[in-house]
Amino acid sequence: MLRYAARHGICCASRRCPHTVSDPAYPAGPTADDTKADVKGQTKQILDKIDKFLKDAGTDKSKILSANIWLTDIGTWSQMNEVWDAWVAPGSTPARATVEAKLANPALKVEIMVQAAK
Repeated sequence: MLRYAARHGICCASRRCPHTVSDPAYPAGPTADDTKADVKGQTKQILDKIDKFLKDAGTDKSKILSANIWLTDIGTWSQMNEVWDAWVAPGSTPARATVEAKLANPALKVEIMVQAAK
């Protein structure tokens, strides 16, 4: 799909995309180091990790194409979303799916995976 999107200039559910997707970056679902933090705190920690990963990969959050977010309690969606909205690059909000799921470590409340263009 990414190769198709790159050739045809589309992404994010068939919208025209300004990014070239010839060499995408895929951070592998980072989680929080401080598992005692609440959903907001864990989300902030994860987004800080994603910023660092994207920088190391030669890209940034303005080029995120899509995001998957897993919450252990969907009732905490608004808390996670408050941090997400403050972090996401203005005018570059990616397609996103947020679902409730049991995570590998019971102390984790959030996991986030993004795909970004370079």
